[in-house]
Amino acid sequence: MSATATPTALARTGADGGDPRRPEARLAALLDPGTVDPLSAAPDGAVRAVRGRIGGAPVVAYATDPSVMGGAMGVDGCAVMVDAIGAAVRLRCPVIGVWHSGGARLPEGMAALDAVGSVFAAMVAASGRVPQISLALGPAAGGAAYGPALTDIVVMADAARVFVTGPDVVRGATGQQVDMRTLGGPQAHGTKSGLAHVMAGDEADAIAQTRRLAELLGRPGRFDLEPAGAGEDPGPVLPDRPRRAYDVRPLLHRLVDTTVGRADGSVVRSYLELQPKWAPNVITALGRLGGRTVGLVANNPLRLGGCLESSAAEKAARFVRMCDSFGVPLVVVVDVPGYLPGVDQEWGGIVRRGAKLLHAFAEATVPRVTLVTRKAFGGAYIAMNSKALGATRVYAWPSAQIAVMAGRSAVGVLHRRELAAAADDARDALHERLAMEYDERNGGVHRAVELGLVDEVIEPALSRERLIVALASAPAGRGWHGNIPL
Repeated sequence: MSATATPTALARTGADGGDPRRPEARLAALLDPGTVDPLSAAPDGAVRAVRGRIGGAPVVAYATDPSVMGGAMGVDGCAVMVDAIGAAVRLRCPVIGVWHSGGARLPEGMAALDAVGSVFAAMVAASGRVPQISLALGPAAGGAAYGPALTDIVVMADAARVFVTGPDVVRGATGQQVDMRTLGGPQAHGTKSGLAHVMAGDEADAIAQTRRLAELLGRPGRFDLEPAGAGEDPGPVLPDRPRRAYDVRPLLHRLVDTTVGRADGSVVRSYLELQPKWAPNVITALGRLGGRTVGLVANNPLRLGGCLESSAAEKAARFVRMCDSFGVPLVVVVDVPGYLPGVDQEWGGIVRRGAKLLHAFAEATVPRVTLVTRKAFGGAYIAMNSKALGATRVYAWPSAQIAVMAGRSAVGVLHRRELAAAADDARDALHERLAMEYDERNGGVHRAVELGLVDEVIEPALSRERLIVALASAPAGRGWHGNIPL
């Protein structure tokens, strides 16, 4: 059973010569100064739990102690974690787990395994009810790896190593030679597995990023229409040539709120991207718009032309479901040519995994506004929060196109014989003319307005203002479902 921690013990930090990895030091660095209030601790101090504030927002946090049996999770320590998660649910505030643990305690055997299972059960019971953030600062192995994986957002410091079985076990079972960093470091989980949402630098940076997340989710704010304004025009971000690739991030930066640093006058954007290097053809980020925390989902033409594929669909689907769970409104910026074609995609489950994004948007109850900037073709148009899936509002820029497929591709199918019969020196010009005619008849944004697929065609400079008004005017919603890892 857990025991109450004394304020004196909990106030210790690494500044007095103690181990800076101890829970007291890490929790003090994570929470606002003077707000740390002990909740409970294991008798041997292996896990400590506190409540406090981050940026003024209430939170609950617990931390493992790597100086006690490598932070391994025993019966008493797991009870502290379960109590902390339960306290967060009662207080309706985010809960943050600070992980540095070798997994279940071997000396405690099956009792420890059962206790670790009780932590998992508590996480699942809290899923979708309160935001759960994991901060991995060192090794998190075995059961301590699945703990973060069950939470909503995982932040990994450079020293973090997350894996089920370590290098020695992998070497003995498979003969593969691998070190801890390559097997389970931030780069592995930030680019290959998709486990890490934020790849931070040192421990201080990881704590700072976790604080930003806790503020965005724990203190969402309210829409304020007064300072909405047009902001910086996002239109110039688009290239002059409609087929040219570009990075969508600068466009998103121009939509979100900005503040001016008091010291140097620098512009600080309320934008925090999640999983930036995994499935980078779709962007998922949190930020503030008109003072309110929102979720941003956007195709990124810089990667794979912005096509949707299996990993991107799963990434976006889980983000949408997370935002819906916590009542975070969504802004969806669309520039998508379709789903990525190929045998690997079909065999890799693009139909099954792509359906997750359709389900996530159709299920969502939060206000969600779509902005089509350049193109929205085929099934990917539907999947990116179309009107048919229940979008609150759909806006489009004047140059936008919405169609079953791009004009050149469409006429290649519809006019195959005519193109084949054309002279070699005239075929390209014919193809281009037919494509233009097709786009005028079928892909024009005004046709989409006539059909009710787009609510309004707006100038790019008005995008920010329109998004804020649409989201602020919509009834608030929140999905009552968990946030299962997809």
